[in-house]
Amino acid sequence: MAVARHDPGPVGAVRALASQVHPVFMLPPLATSWFGAVLGGLPSTGLAVLHAAAAFFALYTAHVTDGYVDFHVRAEDDDHPLTARGCWLALAGASMAFFICLGAIVALVDVWAGLLTLPGWLIAVNHAPQLDTNPVGATAGYPLGIGFALLGGYYVQATTLGPTVLALAAVFVTILSGIKVIDDAQDYDYDSSIDKRTVAVVLGPTRARLTAFGLMIGGMVAVVALALALPGIPPAAGLAAVAFGAVAAVAWRADPETATMLLIRGSYLFLAVLVAAVWFRPLA
Repeated sequence: MAVARHDPGPVGAVRALASQVHPVFMLPPLATSWFGAVLGGLPSTGLAVLHAAAAFFALYTAHVTDGYVDFHVRAEDDDHPLTARGCWLALAGASMAFFICLGAIVALVDVWAGLLTLPGWLIAVNHAPQLDTNPVGATAGYPLGIGFALLGGYYVQATTLGPTVLALAAVFVTILSGIKVIDDAQDYDYDSSIDKRTVAVVLGPTRARLTAFGLMIGGMVAVVALALALPGIPPAAGLAAVAFGAVAAVAWRADPETATMLLIRGSYLFLAVLVAAVWFRPLA
């Protein structure tokens, strides 16, 4: 039985499998894993690469699961490049690769490092079938995965967790949850027609947008407060809130699709400024 639905042969199968690598959504968890490693002092580049690889395979699992459920199970999507068998093979391969990375992390660090890495895969396989069916899960699933990517990336380097990394993980989850609400608002009409309970469907587009920007503003204020209160976060980290705030101000009046595009790229800028602030400490 074929792996790809459209293009026959090995080349078609490779293309179909590669199509499930979604850079826009994969970059933040991978970058966050590395940010955690930098925040933890980066004593081992090898462990940083290993943890980032685990995050990659978890995200790949999520993308394949979402496509399988939305197209082959619920028939919500119009098309999908993989056959049902192709999805199962991709899921098996990505999951196996994830657990190989997980086993290596446990062997090289400790079991706690594994327990902080495992939620990424658990969120991935449960997002489409379970988490995506209610407003909280649909909104917070992806941000929580990124939060655990930060905690795991930090722990494999430092073998401990402190208030700085825990606070930053909470900030990431808060800001990204706001972006996810805006992202889901793109599909308001369709989600309403199939009774998919996203925040936009439950609250309505206007209140959902207010809620989303409220979360993002709260996260930006928290970054500034943490930069002033915690010694592990340098004062220059407050510039990350300024940079993201400028993007959010432009996105405020944009339609959901444009706002999502702006805010996702704003989150890249937010993370880049945080990494630079922690790594170089320009105002120290």
